This record gives sequence, C-alpha cells and structure tokens, in this order.
Amino acid sequence: MRIFWLILWLLALPVSAEVFTYVDAQGNRVYTDQPRGNAKRVPIATSNRMSANPTAAAPISTAKKVAEQPLFHYDMLRILIPEPDATLRSSAGEVIVSVTSEPGLQQGHRYRLLLDGQATGEPSLSPVFPLSNIDRGSHNLSVEILDQLGRTVERTANQPFHMLRISLAQKRQVKPCASEDYGVRPECPLKDKPVEEKNPFLRFF
Repeated sequence: MRIFWLILWLLALPVSAEVFTYVDAQGNRVYTDQPRGNAKRVPIATSNRMSANPTAAAPISTAKKVAEQPLFHYDMLRILIPEPDATLRSSAGEVIVSVTSEPGLQQGHRYRLLLDGQATGEPSLSPVFPLSNIDRGSHNLSVEILDQLGRTVERTANQPFHMLRISLAQKRQVKPCASEDYGVRPECPLKDKPVEEKNPFLRFF
C-alpha cells in the first residue's frame, strides 16, 4: 500500500520538481522533494504524454499556399473597330477587330476576343484580330483581358455589328462579267462563260 501512495505522489509532482531519496534511522527508504545532507537526487524521465488533439500539436507544413494576387484594374478597355452597330459588307465575311486599353497591357496579361459569347481563338498580346467567314446577320463582339492565372481582369459589354455578304449573283449584277473575266473573277467561273458564235463566213475557208 505504501508503494501505491508513493507512485501517486511521484505522478502528482510537477515536471520541473526534483525528487530526493535517503535511508532513515529505521532503515526505510524515504522519498522527498526536500534535499537533505545524505539524500541523493532521483532522476525523473521526461513525460511521454500525447496531446488530446494530435492535429493541434502537428508541425505546420513548410509549404505555404501561394496567396492570390489582387486583380489589376484597367481604367479603360474598348473595341475601336468596328464601331458600335456598324454594317460591314464582305463576300467572304471578313472583318478586322481592333481593341485598346488604358493603361497598356500589363506583363503576363492577354487579350481575348469573343464573338457572340464564344472565344475566337487563344489569348493574344496583339490588339488586332482578323476574322473571316462570319455569317450574314447581326453579331456581338466583346473583348476581355486575362491575367497570368487565367482570371478575367476586365471585359467589355457586347458591341453589335451587322454583316452583309454579297452573293456572286449580286456581284455579277453590279459588275457584269466580260469575256476576259471568266476564270479570273470568282463570280465569273469558266462554266458560265457563254459559247462564242462562230463567224458564218469562216466555214467556206
């Protein structure tokens, strides 16, 4: 029973407390926290208790999450060409789109043109976008600036334009095909070239 109470007493001591032992006059081994002349210090092992919350005691990972940089703000972004609500005429459905921003494009940023809400190609440093084979009718253009993380920094509102594609028949009507035009002008194919009438006097020679 004496050993049991001794163990409890040792466990109750603070980690930093020192324990001493000596043999009294009756030959009994005595443990105390008070040093005496013939007492010897008892070494105490370091506590091996685990935290009740292991995750709280876990070391912080050295890998730090890269903080997302705030989005850069452009004072102005707009489409220069074509002008809003412009009507374009092209038999091939071609249009050149030009954009500008203030300040200029920042490092790592790219322009991306959208036609009717769909990207017309990969983001580019160039502010000029040549488009072709645009269908007849009304369309909407918008341009956006992407940063190096692919985030949209700025985007314009939709800007409408109207495409008029002149048919070959209309071209022939505006400028009729001459004999030398067949096989040269797209609207004057060789198959449509009229058969030339032979001179009736040539058959006698």
